[in-house]
Amino acid sequence: MDRRKVPFQPINPNQVGVYSCGPTVYDYAHLGNMRAYLFVDTLRRVLEYRGLQVNHVMNITDVGHLTDDADSGDDKLALGAAREGKTAWDVARFYETAFFHDTARLNIEVPTVSPRATEHIPEQIALIEQLERRGFTYRITDGIYFDTAKLADYGKLARLSQQQLKEGARVEVNPEKHHPRDFALWKFSKVDEQRHMEWPSPWGKGFPGWHVECSAMSVKYLGQPFDIHTGGIDHVPIHHTNEIAQTEAATNKTLANYWLHNEFIQENGSKMAKSAGGFLKLQDIVDRGFDPLAFRYLALGTHYRHPLNFTWDGLDAAANGLRHLRNDLRRLEVEPTQLPAALDEAFVRAVSDDLNTPQALALLQETLKQPDLSDGEKLAAVQAWDRVFGLKLLEEAPQALPAEVVALFAEYQGARAAKDFAVSDRIRADLSMHGYTVEDGADGSKLLPHDA
Repeated sequence: MDRRKVPFQPINPNQVGVYSCGPTVYDYAHLGNMRAYLFVDTLRRVLEYRGLQVNHVMNITDVGHLTDDADSGDDKLALGAAREGKTAWDVARFYETAFFHDTARLNIEVPTVSPRATEHIPEQIALIEQLERRGFTYRITDGIYFDTAKLADYGKLARLSQQQLKEGARVEVNPEKHHPRDFALWKFSKVDEQRHMEWPSPWGKGFPGWHVECSAMSVKYLGQPFDIHTGGIDHVPIHHTNEIAQTEAATNKTLANYWLHNEFIQENGSKMAKSAGGFLKLQDIVDRGFDPLAFRYLALGTHYRHPLNFTWDGLDAAANGLRHLRNDLRRLEVEPTQLPAALDEAFVRAVSDDLNTPQALALLQETLKQPDLSDGEKLAAVQAWDRVFGLKLLEEAPQALPAEVVALFAEYQGARAAKDFAVSDRIRADLSMHGYTVEDGADGSKLLPHDA
């Protein structure tokens, strides 16, 4: 049965519990990451528009987990610390702040609670102990592992058979594991190595596996079961599959009643990812003169279950579309009146149909063109529906950077990359004459107006 076609029924008729996988704060979030947070923000706004109170929990992964889903590789926070000459704790706090700065610029609502993994180590240890008592764990040289063979319905979220899971498992890197798909619950610190982040436990000094934090914190703040769990589509075969396995094995209860996943943003036909290097950040589009909400508009124009191919031309078209929409609204020099009920019902049907934001945006465009609606009714529709779109349509749009300034800044970045500092200094002076200051840092160059 396709759960998307089943009317949503929250556990509590008036309140919805939503858990979304948050950022791993070892670097800036890229635009592909931001699509996931725009998606869950839209979900939350739709639920709130329908009169429900939303308890939204989003974790902050500030514990260094390994770069490989097979529990091998390097610690992401340790890599960030080495890259920047800081402690892992400092790196985590810096990029957590940067993340929330970006979500604010995208007008993403702040979660009800954003628990940090480092502040919930006791809850994670308690979950592993519960699994141990129920016979789902085993110990090997490098840690405590979950025995997936002992859970009959392991892999049910991804609808994978045991044979498919076996065939799809990564190359075995740890011969001590009972099965390639088994995953770490607690990893031991190396005897000859001092980690930035490690804790005592009943099994020895170490750190939790990645999947454990979401199980521990979602249940702590939402209970079990809760209503909706969200995340990127890449979480389905491993992270969410393992999250379900360990939680339900420990409690014999369903973790969440509904699972929603957004598709990737693609760049040049490939998934946008930090591991690929050179990923695009929100600041990159700001530096090129774009309003961050143009990216929000671009994301709303493609259904969250469909891949979104990012191009600069596509973002430019989105920015123009948003600008034209705001200009059309400025021509309606009246006060909002009464929103026609039939019109609002059509909007609710669109956004309630698996968050069909492209259809909802099309309805907005059609509404503004309808000759039988008064300007006051049109403004009432925009005022109401923008609670879902989050585009600040009735607010004054920020001024875009002049094209000449954008071109100069691009030249400046090119000169810096080529280490032609004589040219970059000259361009910096030109930009100053236009009223802008360049700030250079470890994460690149930023362009700021003199009064910023």
